[in-house]
Amino acid sequence: MILIDTNVILDVVKPDRWTEWSAQALEAAAATDSLGINPIIYGELSVYYERMEDIDVVLEGLQLDLLPLPKAALFLAGKAFQRYRRAGGTKVNVLPDFFIGAHAAVTDSALLTRDTTRIRSHFPTVRLIAPEKQP
Repeated sequence: MILIDTNVILDVVKPDRWTEWSAQALEAAAATDSLGINPIIYGELSVYYERMEDIDVVLEGLQLDLLPLPKAALFLAGKAFQRYRRAGGTKVNVLPDFFIGAHAAVTDSALLTRDTTRIRSHFPTVRLIAPEKQP
């Protein structure tokens, strides 16, 4: 399973300078494994759509499954956030990146994303599929 981060989905459906990279990476990922998102990613997508049905059409078109977020991932996200705060992090709420990274970590899934900083530092075992440089 490869989790697809919100930024990659938005690149494909709302074209910008990352569209080509994200579309190619999504296509390559689909050729090797099944693709999915979790409820956190779904929630992030909701900001850009008026109706759930619109999101569901996008997910179906991209062949992305909505996966449950395992309880172990919820726990790991909280612990990673705790370490972040103890290390001087200033955010006061558990960030979506922690849930997404923890989900990939506990399910041994790769993560297709352009936003690697928090994942690399808090979930070093997660295999990232990310651009090497900006387009």
